[in-house]
Amino acid sequence: MIRCHLARLMGERKMKISDVLRETGLSRNTVTLMYKETAQKIDVEALDKLCRLFECAVADILEFTDAEG
Repeated sequence: MIRCHLARLMGERKMKISDVLRETGLSRNTVTLMYKETAQKIDVEALDKLCRLFECAVADILEFTDAEG
């Protein structure tokens, strides 16, 4: 299972989805799906923009875990 830590990163910086949209230019749908961990696929460009915004590595946003559910 792949976990997305966008909500945690945003919470640590007290950011709202609208803040991420404004700073990255990503669509609301893309950010919302990642925030709620319901995205089925993630564009590499979206990851690049998020990594630049949060000044982090891809591994800080996405994590592979053996746990299901």
